[in-house]
Amino acid sequence: MEGRTTAEPASATLSAEHVANRVGQAAAGSRIASIRMVRLVTGLTLFTYVGTHLLNHSLGNISVGAMEEGLSIQKWIWQGVLGTGALYLALITHFSLGLRAFYERRHFGWTWTEVVQLTLGLCIPFLLMNHLFVTRIALTQFGVQKGYPQELYSFWVASPELGVQQAAVLIVAWTHGCIGVYLWLRLKRSFEHLKPLLLGTAIMLPVLALLGFYQGGKAVRLLAHDPVWRAANLNPWQVGLAPENAMLRWERNVSLAIALGLVLLVLIARGVRAWRERHGGLVRVTYPNGRVARIPSGFSILEASRSARIPHASVCGGRARCSTCRIRVITGSGRIPPPHDVEQAVLHRIGAGPLVRLACQLRPESDISVVPLLPPYWTAAAVRTKTAPRPGEERFIVVLMVDMRNSTRLAETRLPFDTVFIIDRFINAIGTAVTEAGGLPNHFTGDGLMAAFGLACGPEQACRQAITALGLIGRNIAALNEVLLAEMAEPIRFGIGVHGSTAVVGEIGYAESRVFTTLGDAANVASRLESASKTFACQAVVSHTVLTLSGCDASQFPQHEVAVRGRTANLVVHTIADVSTLYHQTDASSVARSPPRFRRGG
Repeated sequence: MEGRTTAEPASATLSAEHVANRVGQAAAGSRIASIRMVRLVTGLTLFTYVGTHLLNHSLGNISVGAMEEGLSIQKWIWQGVLGTGALYLALITHFSLGLRAFYERRHFGWTWTEVVQLTLGLCIPFLLMNHLFVTRIALTQFGVQKGYPQELYSFWVASPELGVQQAAVLIVAWTHGCIGVYLWLRLKRSFEHLKPLLLGTAIMLPVLALLGFYQGGKAVRLLAHDPVWRAANLNPWQVGLAPENAMLRWERNVSLAIALGLVLLVLIARGVRAWRERHGGLVRVTYPNGRVARIPSGFSILEASRSARIPHASVCGGRARCSTCRIRVITGSGRIPPPHDVEQAVLHRIGAGPLVRLACQLRPESDISVVPLLPPYWTAAAVRTKTAPRPGEERFIVVLMVDMRNSTRLAETRLPFDTVFIIDRFINAIGTAVTEAGGLPNHFTGDGLMAAFGLACGPEQACRQAITALGLIGRNIAALNEVLLAEMAEPIRFGIGVHGSTAVVGEIGYAESRVFTTLGDAANVASRLESASKTFACQAVVSHTVLTLSGCDASQFPQHEVAVRGRTANLVVHTIADVSTLYHQTDASSVARSPPRFRRGG
């Protein structure tokens, strides 16, 4: 049935096929959530292991003995039954999930962060394999007890190339882990507070570790010439016998071949999949600007956008975490699979409508038309602070337009700094009043301001907020004039226009330079009424609609009919000579009981 998001049957009785599909989708969602959690837990386990290694290496800045003492603590943590089991299980599982991600992810639109993280992750087993066999496997298989003296001797005296490899694996593993932690935390609200600490740790810990590794290696190179030291630290039970080391090298090479074979197997599987997709049926995805992407069945909408080089927001990289890739399905909604549990949870969290889906999760099986709902250049900071863009919507809005009188003459008679200071204090007084009343200052025009009311309330409350703002503006400007009157020949004068009607509100702009604005009759008429305040020699001209909906007694204010350019009929308005009189007539005094303090100098 056209227009349905989930493929619900029209009849009350669910078919067996529909039930099976829903069960399959739920199982898929649970599987995705489970895999994501396993990847996170295993990654954090390995990241902790690397971190303790770096801490231990940094003790080399003190002495090799300090490194050896720290190693005893590390062995207690990681060489016990639980520590060993957790470490090996995390290593195997995380590498396997990395291969799985490499297979599933297409190349379309990969960011440098994702490419670097995946490349480093696949390199770690090959760089780590030798160290793993000559330490952990040698201990388990032959009981070889190696410590920092033996390892540093191997890295700095016997085989310096292994020292370079050891330093490389530490840097690669730490960088891979830091990228993973960043991708995990960057969407959380606490990230801004943790970012300085995390960045400092990410930089300082490997630097201290490499310095300690260097200092320890330099000390061992000097000690290596001492026969007494060699006799105490280079025994067979500490460095292994030649046959044992030969066996370990053979096992290492076999393990490297297996790891390389797994990577090649994934590459072959990707090639086979690509061949099958190219020779299978194509799905047509249509976008609002008329662009079309043709993708194989099984591709997601986000992959379709990337393959066609159509900008599409996706802060989390297509992991169903940020919701920035969400789209609205226009046609073809009746033939798409329903959302699985993970996608459904995200859609529920953002309060999505019935035809809204995540582009990274929706994999259409037939032609479909979609509309991306967020700007393509949306950032992680916006997601983290939940400053979601306001899509265009139609609602009753009250617009208040205010302008400072004689600002041009003010600029001619004063220094630029003084002019900017006075106008800045004026805008601050207006913006404070609007905010206290519940409005949103959303556009500045040099010496003027436009504010909107009713973005989160009904028409009556929006009108009351606008009238309340008028009283607060009068109060604030009076307080400002008391401060500036000694320096100015006359007090600051202003004009205000207020009108309410149905308008379109939303964000417009390019890339990250976007502003929230109001389009429609309300803004245009409010601007005309602000200009009319000069003709009526008053402070504010308010439309009859706003004044009556606010609950004010309109009869106490002079009524006029004005011709507004762009409107066929005259508009009934009321003039207010002094808006400060509204401060005690409305609930403005309960909104803020004391005016803001203004002082010279900002």
